Amino acid sequence: MNDHIRNFCIIAHIDHGKSTLADRMLQMTGTISEREMTDQVLDSMDLEREKGVTIKASAVRMNYIAKDGKQYELNLIDTPGHVDFNYEVSRALEACEGALLVVDATQGIEAQTLANLYLALESNLVIIPVINKIDLNSARPDEVSDDLTNLLGTPGDQIVRISAKEGLNIDQVLDAIINRIPPPGGQGDEALKALIFDSHYDSYKGVIAYIRVFDGSIKTNSMLRLMATHTELKPVEIGFFGPDLRPVSELFPGDVGYVATGLKTVSECRVGDTITLVSNPANRPMPGYRKVKPMVFAGIYPVDGDDYSDLKDALEKLQLNDASLIYDPETSQALNFGFRCGFLGLFHMEIIQERLEREYDLNIIVTAPSVEYEIVLVSGETVHIDSPARFPGEEQIAEIREPWMKVQIFTPTEFYGTVMELATKRRGIFLSQEYPAPNRVQLSYDIPLSEIIIDFFDDLKSRTKGYASLDYQFADYRPDELVKLEVLVNDDPVDALAAIVHKKDAYHKGQRLVTKLKAIIPRQLFEVAVQASASGRVISRATVKALRKDVLAKCYGGDITRKRKLLEKQKKGKRRMKMVGSVEIPQDAFMAILRLGEE
Repeated sequence: MNDHIRNFCIIAHIDHGKSTLADRMLQMTGTISEREMTDQVLDSMDLEREKGVTIKASAVRMNYIAKDGKQYELNLIDTPGHVDFNYEVSRALEACEGALLVVDATQGIEAQTLANLYLALESNLVIIPVINKIDLNSARPDEVSDDLTNLLGTPGDQIVRISAKEGLNIDQVLDAIINRIPPPGGQGDEALKALIFDSHYDSYKGVIAYIRVFDGSIKTNSMLRLMATHTELKPVEIGFFGPDLRPVSELFPGDVGYVATGLKTVSECRVGDTITLVSNPANRPMPGYRKVKPMVFAGIYPVDGDDYSDLKDALEKLQLNDASLIYDPETSQALNFGFRCGFLGLFHMEIIQERLEREYDLNIIVTAPSVEYEIVLVSGETVHIDSPARFPGEEQIAEIREPWMKVQIFTPTEFYGTVMELATKRRGIFLSQEYPAPNRVQLSYDIPLSEIIIDFFDDLKSRTKGYASLDYQFADYRPDELVKLEVLVNDDPVDALAAIVHKKDAYHKGQRLVTKLKAIIPRQLFEVAVQASASGRVISRATVKALRKDVLAKCYGGDITRKRKLLEKQKKGKRRMKMVGSVEIPQDAFMAILRLGEE
C-alpha cells in the first residue's frame, strides 16, 4: 500500500547547498511553477536567506514519475542547519527512512556533516551521499568522494555528483531516493501513532503540527490526544504541504502532513510528542521525546523605558512560534525593566535579537549571556541560577555545579596545535582524536558551556583561517570553584555587569574589566571609583578623574591664600556632589564584559 511513498531529509553543514538542492527538486518534480519559484523557497525568513542557514524546519510533498513509469510520492522533511537546533533535527530524522548527505565539493566533510550523519545512523536511516558544487573551479570531487567512501563505505560510483545551482544531475538524486530508500512501514488497522516533528502558529488555525503518521490514520472528524501534554482536540483541518497547506480528508500510514489543532500556543503542542486517538489510544508514545531546555540566558531591555510593553508583546508573539524561547520579567538598577530570556544557544539568541530589532522595530540592549548553574545550599536544598544577580551569598553555598559540553572540533591537521591551545585555555579536557579524512582531524573535548558561549567560535575561526567547524552537545553538571565577580561604581554594585567566573580567573578578569570600564565611563564633575570585587574583597580599583573647572583662571598674581580659599571651596562642592551625584553608565559598558577574552 505504501510502496509509492519515500520519506527523506537532507542533512548538511551550513552553506553546503541544502536549500538550493531542495529548490531544484521542487522545480524538477513540477511541485512549484517557474512563476512561483524564488531562491531558497523553503527558507521563508529573510534571516535564513542572509545567513545561509535553515532556522525553521519545513516539509513538502513532491510527485515524481520515475524511469519505470510509476508515480512516486516523495516527502522531503527539511531540517534546521545549526547545532543549537540539534533536538529538532533528531525529531525530523525520526520521521524519515532515508537521508541525503550533502557535502560541498570545495569544503569537504565538516563538523555538522558528521554530527548529523551520526544522528541519522542512530535512527537507522539509509544514507545517500551527494557531492554538490562540482561546477566550481575550486571543487575537489574525487578527493571528497574518497573521503566519503572511507567514512561510509559507499562505493565511489554510488556517490551522486551534482551542481544544485546549475541543476546538474538532479534526476540522479531523485532516482537514488526511489531505488535506495525503503518505503515506510505501518499498519492502517492499528492504533494511531503520529510523530510531531515541528510546528508553527497560524493566527486563523492555531498551532499547526507537522506530523508523520506511523500507524493508523487520521480523519478530519477524529478526536485526537497529545500523549505528553494529555491535551485533547478535534482538528480544524488536516492535509499535506505542497509546499503551501493543501487540505485532505484523511492521512494514511507513511504520510507526512499537518494537523491544524486550533491550540493557542506552541508549548501545548510540543516537538517530539505523539498524536493518538481518544477512542483507541496507542499503548505507548514514540520514543525520544524530551522537553527542550534553554542553555544560554541573557537579559533583554528596551533602550527607551516606554517600549517595555512593545517588547513584551514582541516576545509573546515570538514565543507562539518558538516554544524553546522562555522569558520572565526582571528589573535591574542600571537598566530598569526588562526580561530574562532563555535560548537554546548563542546562535538562537542572535536570531531572536535580530528578529526583535527587524520585525518589531525595537531598540534593545542585550546583557552578556550566562548559563544556568546548579547550586547546592548549606541547608541541602538545590537551586538553579541563570543570572549572576540572583547568586546567593558565599556563606550559604555548599557546592556550585556548572554545565559542561561535549565538543567536537573538526579542523585541517595544520591547525592542530593552535586549536588544542585554545581548548586548553578555555579549561577544556581532552578526550580523543580521530582522522575521518586525510589532512583532517576531529578533536573531542569536554569544555564548560560558559567558556564556549562568549567568543569561542570566533576565536576558533580566526585561528584556523575559517576552516575549522564545531559541534557540541550537553554532557552534565560538574562541581567547580566558581565565584561571583561584582562591579561597583561609586560603591554601588551594578547588577547588570556582574558575572560568575572561575576562582583562578577572577583576579585577571576583574582587572581587565575595571581597565575597560575606566576608559568607557565618561568623566563626571566628581571622582568616580570603579572597583571589581570577588569572594568579599576588592581585587581591582581604578579612578575616573573628575572634570575640573579652572577656578584660578581669574586670579592673576596676588596672594596665595586667595587661591587656596577658592580651591578649598571647589573641593567642598565636589565632595557634596559626590554624595548626591549619580553616574550614567553607557551601553558599551555592558558589552565590555563580553569582550574580556579578546585581548
